[in-house]
Amino acid sequence: MRADQLRFTLYRWIATFFGAGYSPRIPGTIGTVATIPLFLLIRGLSFLWYSAVVFVITLAGIYTSSAMEKEWGKDPSMVVIDEVAGFLVALVPRPRKWQTILYAFVIFRALDILKPPPIGTVDKKVKGGLGIMGDDLLAGGMTALILSIMGCLVKR
Repeated sequence: MRADQLRFTLYRWIATFFGAGYSPRIPGTIGTVATIPLFLLIRGLSFLWYSAVVFVITLAGIYTSSAMEKEWGKDPSMVVIDEVAGFLVALVPRPRKWQTILYAFVIFRALDILKPPPIGTVDKKVKGGLGIMGDDLLAGGMTALILSIMGCLVKR
């Protein structure tokens, strides 16, 4: 295998999160579900290390999704590394209860699908890998904020 073929294969595996993006239906949702085992593996890390892992995944996602967009067209549905990074951002509070992870999943997917402002603005106006990743990272940040507010309200 030539070096450029090997590089393309690596980019494809990262961008599709080890093939989760090849799901014939709802690849974004499948990619989000596929993130849960990774989250369970890294949620015990300190905030700094957890953030570093998310940062590295985000950088890899920007780069590989940009490369795959050149091969597969604008914002290809097979690219789900954006859902992985976004959902990991949503889970920054690193919840322990499965119910909270489920709430995060539902809120994140709703925001990613409906794309309310400013998520939809980023989706439409930012191009390339940063645009592919940006709307999901924003949806993840908004999900984390909503979960934090819900957590404060429940504690009262």
